[in-house]
Amino acid sequence: MKGMITNMEDFQNVFFIGVAGVGMSAIAQYLKGIGKEVSGSDRYFHPGEYNRTKEQLEAEGIHCFLQDGSGISEKTDLVVVSTAIEDTVFEVQKAKELGIPIIKRSELLSIIAKSKKTIAVAGTSGKSTTSAMLYQILLDAKYEPSIISGAGLTSIIKEGKIGNAAVGKGDWLIIEADESDGSVVQYKPEIGLLLNIDKDHQEIDELIELFTVFKNNTKGLFIVNQSNTLAKSLSAGSSNDFGFENDNAGYSAENFHQEGLSLTFDLNNQKFQMTSLGRHSVENAAAAIAVAHQIGVPLETCAASLSKYEGIYRRHQILGQKNGVWVIDDYAHNPAKCAASIRACQPLAEKVIAWFQPHGYGPTRFLRHDFVDEISNALRPQDEIWMSEIFYAGGTAVKDISADDLIQDIKNKGKNAHFVEDRNNLLEALRPELKEGTVLLLMGARDPGLEDFCKNLYNGI
Repeated sequence: MKGMITNMEDFQNVFFIGVAGVGMSAIAQYLKGIGKEVSGSDRYFHPGEYNRTKEQLEAEGIHCFLQDGSGISEKTDLVVVSTAIEDTVFEVQKAKELGIPIIKRSELLSIIAKSKKTIAVAGTSGKSTTSAMLYQILLDAKYEPSIISGAGLTSIIKEGKIGNAAVGKGDWLIIEADESDGSVVQYKPEIGLLLNIDKDHQEIDELIELFTVFKNNTKGLFIVNQSNTLAKSLSAGSSNDFGFENDNAGYSAENFHQEGLSLTFDLNNQKFQMTSLGRHSVENAAAAIAVAHQIGVPLETCAASLSKYEGIYRRHQILGQKNGVWVIDDYAHNPAKCAASIRACQPLAEKVIAWFQPHGYGPTRFLRHDFVDEISNALRPQDEIWMSEIFYAGGTAVKDISADDLIQDIKNKGKNAHFVEDRNNLLEALRPELKEGTVLLLMGARDPGLEDFCKNLYNGI
């Protein structure tokens, strides 16, 4: 049996089961970038079948294997699993037989975080966007930061990479501290940032408990959103905090204005302009500015950097405009995010047609009433919500709820709501609705086929 893994020096040869997942691939690339030997397998890798993520990982020098155990050997020091990997997986069994330590992705991320000056970004929404904005600012301020993110940054994707990780020579590492698997409590960052607390994967009481531990674990600055009622309750001192038109916050975004796809705001007498959408984008920007400024980055540098910020993959990603219809692809997948996403599109067009594919039968059942209330409240009389059936990733879920149940509930609130069970029939059903002056917003998460579905739908309009 090999020894316990508690520090970066305890391993050199690491194997990821489920390496193509967005959280796993980010850590794999980071470790490769600092000189570790990295390999992995994934159930989406099939013999003789092209896989883009596999190609991108192999281009970084990460060896990819089928999920058949062939990649794990006596030379392997450490096996990493995501929360989705069950003990019954053959490769887990093989690692146990060989006496190789097995740890969860979040445990490994906390070990990495200990080795750097870490900024941990937490909250139920906006983590990836805020991390990306902060990374861009620190990069432009010549801090040479590193990032391990939950989404690809457009600026890095343009280099042909997956885009969710980068290794810099500087001291600072930006990570996302995830509450959905409870791992937020494992990090002990230099700077803890709390964006918001809204019901997502757990009940509110559980979330507050997790974020309180996160606050207590933060070694230096703890910065929260004064404009979010629950986050504000954990403030360590409002002069460090950020907010949206909030007098209590040391960093308050004022005079927000949206003009098409460009937004402007002022913060502490500095003017900011960004290519982005919605109030939530401004809150995320204010969070990134608050952290960067307290590290020592001047506000002018923050403004210059954010004016060039290109966004992240599938976060209000504008696929384009065709026949007077804007098509926008977004990762929104919980009630607050879906509502914010719909509202952010409303200044762009007379009518918003939103489509949403819920994921997981358990989460959809748990959040049913919240989805119905939040989406109904966000829709204007002329707007529409369409849904297709819940995405099922496998496992032992009880399929006792349908997306159509949510649609019927929303209809009962007097809103325009439609169900198209198979998303491949969506475009034909929508065609008569796609008139000039419409935004088509496509929302969903966790389904690896969504990117191609959204692009193909756009191409078909």
